[in-house]
Amino acid sequence: LLESICRRASYLALLAEHTQAMHLLMKLCSSSPWLSNYLVQHPILLDELLDTRTLYAAPDFVAMRVELEKRLDAAEGDIEQQMDLMRHFKHANVFRFAAQDINGELSPEKLSDYLSELAELVLSVSLTYIWPHVRGKHLEVPKFSVIGYGKLGGKELGYASDLDIIFLYDDDAPEAGEVYARFAQRINNWFNSLTSAGLLYETDLQLRPDGNSGLLVSSVSAFRDYQLNKAWVWEHQAISRARFVAGDANIGKAFDKIRIEVMTLPRETKQLKLDVQSMREKMRATLHIAADIFDIKHSTGGIIDVEFLVQYLVLAHAKQYPQLTANIGNIALLKLLSSLNIIESVLAEKVILAYRDYRHTQHMLKLQGAAHLQVPASTVSAHVMAVKALWQAVFNN
Repeated sequence: LLESICRRASYLALLAEHTQAMHLLMKLCSSSPWLSNYLVQHPILLDELLDTRTLYAAPDFVAMRVELEKRLDAAEGDIEQQMDLMRHFKHANVFRFAAQDINGELSPEKLSDYLSELAELVLSVSLTYIWPHVRGKHLEVPKFSVIGYGKLGGKELGYASDLDIIFLYDDDAPEAGEVYARFAQRINNWFNSLTSAGLLYETDLQLRPDGNSGLLVSSVSAFRDYQLNKAWVWEHQAISRARFVAGDANIGKAFDKIRIEVMTLPRETKQLKLDVQSMREKMRATLHIAADIFDIKHSTGGIIDVEFLVQYLVLAHAKQYPQLTANIGNIALLKLLSSLNIIESVLAEKVILAYRDYRHTQHMLKLQGAAHLQVPASTVSAHVMAVKALWQAVFNN
């Protein structure tokens, strides 16, 4: 870190003059190689060390939005500067959350809530500042929204998670499809471009209808038709943890209706079991890990198995129990499934403990700069047994 800033006298002066900041920096760097590297890439974040009240304060997302918009307005007309300001804003807040996490102040759920809400804020503000520059725009306010899937949809973002998103519009203008496709392309470029301030977020658009071969944006009606008549079971699994995150709230409401309609479709349980198990087997077949190593996410008995279990149970029972359509996260859904006597409560508690522990380990491994989310298999054997036992109870009955 010092090597990366030694040509910048102002940073060296800052650390020399503020011993408290220097001690805090030493603590953070010794706790997390990932955070050290983050500071090397973004040394401007050293300013955050000067006021520990701000550094350790709970985020006020409303005030944060006002502050970000003020900065972006001051740079009006300079898109590159606005992109950099957005990146500095994101990096500063991720740094604050990481400092609080290292200090032991955040549970895995709280950290993910913060990171997810930060991503929503950035998406929402981005739409406002990108739209005026879209060629051929025909409205002052676009009838367009962003839907979050995966970790963003389930409010389970980690430090380096990408954003699984799709774009929907509800606009009858003849040029609408073309205009919103340009809008979506600009959003994608705004997020994925590497500027002097780094990357904003990596976005993944593969969950849109027809995947990579599909259109970048879908109308609400085309999306509904696709989900009800053409989508695969795994796409219905994915929509179970999707939600509106930015843009036109009316489109968000329309999406929620489609999501619930899809989740409460009558399903033949036996076929659904086969489809879900088949998809999981395909994923497992590509995995090659030593027997004494456990991949937190991909190994049998890991995070993906828990997610598949919850998604199967929700799709199988949502018609009978509509409360299962609520997007409340895997832990809350496991509790709900247990309270409805769909799964055994003792087993549910063990799997909740495993899932929570896996996510905590995920965050910790990321802070340690680990290239893979892997641990010795012996350290998680009880958790693996619990998840396997639930899998057995659900799929082999």
